Formats: sequence, C-alpha cells, structure tokens
Amino acid sequence: MAAIQMVSGPRVADNLAAAGRLIDDAVAQGAQLVVLPEYFPIIGAVDADRVNAREDFGRGPIQDWLAATAIRHGIWIFAGSIPLTATVADKMRNSSLVYNPAGECVARYDKVHLFGFNKGEESYDEAAFIEPGDDPVAVATPFGRIALSICYDLRFPELYRALAPVDLILMPAAFTDTTGRAHWEILLRARAIENQCYLLAVGQGGRHESGRVTHGNSMIVDPWGEILDRKMKGPGVVIADLDHARIAEIRASLPALAHRKL
Repeated sequence: MAAIQMVSGPRVADNLAAAGRLIDDAVAQGAQLVVLPEYFPIIGAVDADRVNAREDFGRGPIQDWLAATAIRHGIWIFAGSIPLTATVADKMRNSSLVYNPAGECVARYDKVHLFGFNKGEESYDEAAFIEPGDDPVAVATPFGRIALSICYDLRFPELYRALAPVDLILMPAAFTDTTGRAHWEILLRARAIENQCYLLAVGQGGRHESGRVTHGNSMIVDPWGEILDRKMKGPGVVIADLDHARIAEIRASLPALAHRKL
C-alpha cells in the first residue's frame, strides 16, 4: 500500500499530472492500493476555488481521471478527497472516493467533522463552505476492511470505534503545519494502537502557491504503533506491506478490542 504525498496547487490539470507521475512510481515499487491526499486535485488561494472545482457525483474530469488511472494500472485508488456538489448551491461536499481496478467507484465517504481553528493570524472555518456528511463508511476490499476518514476526523476516535474492527484506517489530510507539529503523529499512532490495525496517513506537505503551509509527514503505522515508512515534506511516495498475520498476532496477545465494555 502506498501514500502519495503532494503539494497541490490551484490548477487541476497540473495536480492530476503530478499525481499520475507519483502513482506510476508507487506502482513500479509494487503498490496495489494507492491513497491520495485531501484536496489532491486543487488547493487554491481561497476556499471558493475548491467550491468552484466541484463535480457532480459520478461524472467530471477528476472522477474520469481516477477511474482511468485505476484501470490503467489495475490497482485500487482511494481518492483522499475531491470537491463534490452539495445540497446547497454555495457549498461543497469534501468526499473520499474508492475505485477498484475495473475503474468502478465502489464507495464514497463525505467528511463528517469540519475543521475550525482560530489562533493569531491563522483562521479556518470549514463549515462556511462545506456541507458535512452524516455517516461513517468502511469498505470491504481484497486487502481487508478499510475505514475511510479525512483530516479533522482524526481527532474523533468514536468514528473509528463505530466501524471496528477494521484492518486499515485511511487518513488523507491537509493538516496545518501549526496543529500538525503539535498533534499529527501522536494522534495517528494512538488511532492505530487503540484499534489494533494499520493506519495509512497521507498529507499535503509543503508550501503551496497560495502561501499556505501544510504539515506533510505522511506515514504508515502498524497495529503496535510502529512507523514503517514516512516522508516529512515535499511530493513523494510512502510504501509498506499490510500484514494480516501481524494484526492477528497483536490482537491475540493483547485482546483489547475483545475487552471493550462501552
């Protein structure tokens, strides 16, 4: 499984081309499951740029590219998030889509928890332009049962408890550098440890054309909380194997999931 770290800009075509080159690299290294970061097709200067790039679910150049890329390589692609139309005209859904090797979209998760942060000159309010999703989503794949989530969801462990047990948690993100330096790694490792599963976190990682700085630090964590591979900043590929024997060994020796009371 591979995480594709990016530093996306305001032009969709350029971002798709960059993602394509990184996916080629990941597949050459043996990846069969590839995960893209949050907002991989566009990070513009203002929130409205993403809203303006939204597509209707099931059609549009971004979704067409995802399906074609999955078919071309014969892989599963988890599109970290793309902007889709909402039920209100001036907002979007921040949606993670799953494509099988036949190019079929087999699952969709709309981000449930919307980020809000205000400290000094740094301020974010996703609720102003995003319509939240309602339901947690896990998808059955040849690799096991996979929990979908996006960025701010990481701070809400009950989301993953609602889906347990899973073999893999996906965490595509565009974490701010401020909150990322403080909390990103410790939260990722905690979610893997408490759910006794693998966790693949893939971020936007660097300085974008707009001047925004994202944390990056994409990593793959095993069920014991060990980091198997990571990349701090800049575009690149993080890759590791998902080992079901490792999951079974840890759950057998420390049956915490079976000991849950609440």
